Amino acid sequence: SALFLLPVVLLKPAWRAEFRQNVGKLFLLGLFNAAIPFPLFAYSTLFVTAGFASIINATAPLFAALVAGLWLRDRITIGGICGLVIGFAGVLLLVGGLPDINPDALLAIAGALFASFLYGLSASFVKKHLARVNTWVTTTASFGFAALLLVPLAVIQWPAVSPASSSWAAAVVLAVACTAIPNIYYFRLVLRVGPGKAMSVAFLIPVFGMLWGALVLGEQVTLGMLVGCAVILLGTSLVIGMAGK
Repeated sequence: SALFLLPVVLLKPAWRAEFRQNVGKLFLLGLFNAAIPFPLFAYSTLFVTAGFASIINATAPLFAALVAGLWLRDRITIGGICGLVIGFAGVLLLVGGLPDINPDALLAIAGALFASFLYGLSASFVKKHLARVNTWVTTTASFGFAALLLVPLAVIQWPAVSPASSSWAAAVVLAVACTAIPNIYYFRLVLRVGPGKAMSVAFLIPVFGMLWGALVLGEQVTLGMLVGCAVILLGTSLVIGMAGK
């Protein structure tokens, strides 16, 4: 992702200056927005379906609103507080609906929830400390520093058999189409409408996560997943003000 975006940033002297002036903050963003959460979500999919993991990802706006309220002093309405309670109750319903839960799966789910919390924290961090930095710089530096932080772990965990060319192609698609380009627009949204509302795009993640999981991977969409997802999205809609009284 960083390599795809880097040439554009290097061509702009003003953007290079923004990077130098904010290198420490951009390093922290890379740590919290990518280096930690990406592996946590990848780990969670070893134990739960892609659809289940996508529902966990939909809790990010809840954490974003909570962090923004506590840190940025963004006003949380009574409806927003109710939404937070309902949203996290949906997580309990979701996890409780798993037929065969084991300690490893619980740890993986906890890791995915922590990753969602870090996404919410990162949104407020960008709003507070990187509001004047171009989103191309923010996105490129975030993934660049994350890549550097993950290199040692990648070397240690490198498989004995080199991944197939199809796996590399999938990684390129994920890096460019699913990560680099969308994050530029996402950080713009954070600056324009605030962290909580910007993360409302998470509404779409469970829909497509469950859809593609079922169509491509043959995953089963259970009633517990649908109920938990509905409750989480209801809570999220209250938190970001999409649902009225």
